[in-house]
Amino acid sequence: MTAVDAHEAYVRVEREIGLLLRRSRAISARLARELHPDLDGAAYGLLALLQDAGPLRASDLVARLGLDKSTVSRQVSSLVNLGLVSREADPADGRAQVLSTSPEGAARLSRIRDARRARWEADLSDWPAEDVATLGELLARLNRLGEAREAENG
Repeated sequence: MTAVDAHEAYVRVEREIGLLLRRSRAISARLARELHPDLDGAAYGLLALLQDAGPLRASDLVARLGLDKSTVSRQVSSLVNLGLVSREADPADGRAQVLSTSPEGAARLSRIRDARRARWEADLSDWPAEDVATLGELLARLNRLGEAREAENG
């Protein structure tokens, strides 16, 4: 087994994650247009987060996405106007509002996610299932690290 050059390993991780993020932004923009022609790419991620973790307050979205309040507010307004997100009084505090995907938003997002998952299955069909599971676990670990870092700096 060959020794791993730690510096080169980190250089490669940085390069590959950068490429993944650039590709992800392009894909999110395309998926957003498929979801609704008037939706921008950043709003797709917000809608997906609401589906996965909602209902949430706008302040929760700001914290989880690491975006500024005005950006989240603009995206939420767009999603509400398009009928993809609904606002309701927060049961814990009637003065506040919580956001959740509307039935229409959930249905559209589900169709997009099913198509995206099928694409991943096709793209990774030559990979052993164990490698796919390992990739999922490593990405989950990386995401937990990022969430912890955001919580420290939040």
